[in-house]
Amino acid sequence: MQSLTGTGVALVTPFKKDFSVDTDALTKIVNYQVENGINYLVVLGTTAESATLNKDEKELVIKTVIEANAGRLPLVLGVGGNNTHEVTEELKNRDLSAFTAILSVSPYYNKPTQEGIYQHFKAVAEASPVPVILYNVPGRTASNMLPATVIRLANDFENIVAIKEAAGDIVQAMRLIQGAPKGFLVISGDDMITLPMVLAGGAGVISVIGEGFPKQFSKMVQLGLEKKADEAYELHYLLADSIDMIFEQGNPAGIKHIFKALGLCEDVVRLPLVNVNEDLAGRLNAFVEKIR
Repeated sequence: MQSLTGTGVALVTPFKKDFSVDTDALTKIVNYQVENGINYLVVLGTTAESATLNKDEKELVIKTVIEANAGRLPLVLGVGGNNTHEVTEELKNRDLSAFTAILSVSPYYNKPTQEGIYQHFKAVAEASPVPVILYNVPGRTASNMLPATVIRLANDFENIVAIKEAAGDIVQAMRLIQGAPKGFLVISGDDMITLPMVLAGGAGVISVIGEGFPKQFSKMVQLGLEKKADEAYELHYLLADSIDMIFEQGNPAGIKHIFKALGLCEDVVRLPLVNVNEDLAGRLNAFVEKIR
């Protein structure tokens, strides 16, 4: 799917100081992505703090992003969980007409076997009216979706079109690129190894740092897709310290502080997350000033 090549970003959910959803700030953030070279937007992923949003708030976020985007970029919706029946029921009942695809995380906490992961995504693929991007993030799910399982799913279901691979393992990513069927997209879910993955044949990234510095990060990915490695690595090393910093004290606390420094939203996060401390805030502020 050409529309999912390049740089996608996992949008934050901005909050006001009273912890309510800040729709004006969300609109500003969407416009910032569109105007600075981002290729598609991911709504209600982990970075959106979707675990702490109630049903009405999720609907508000979806509505706000659709209206702010106004058809300019492809949209991907996060629809996943560790209750297979609940996920498939949502897919059957939700209006997905505004979305190019869904992003569905491998079941967390339950720690299913590889066969359990396969059967979960078989059910998701059969229920979804739009293409499915698998999401492997062992650091959050406590289980690793192995390349053999991903490749099996990619071969068995035409609407499983991509994986967001966030194991942080370049060798595993290369095994996916090597073994996946033609047209299946291997998308980086780890900002730090995005460029090596792209140069190895990956399709791009679903990024966190990319929404803070969309112009530079999307240019890096585009140069990587064009195999202009030296130019791309200049941008990678320019941004590398910020990638470490935004994840140092939890996501999205770091990226929200960058947005605060850019004047796009407050840095408010919901418990159990807390704001970055004073030391990290100072380093992030200094980095934003250097990049501007």
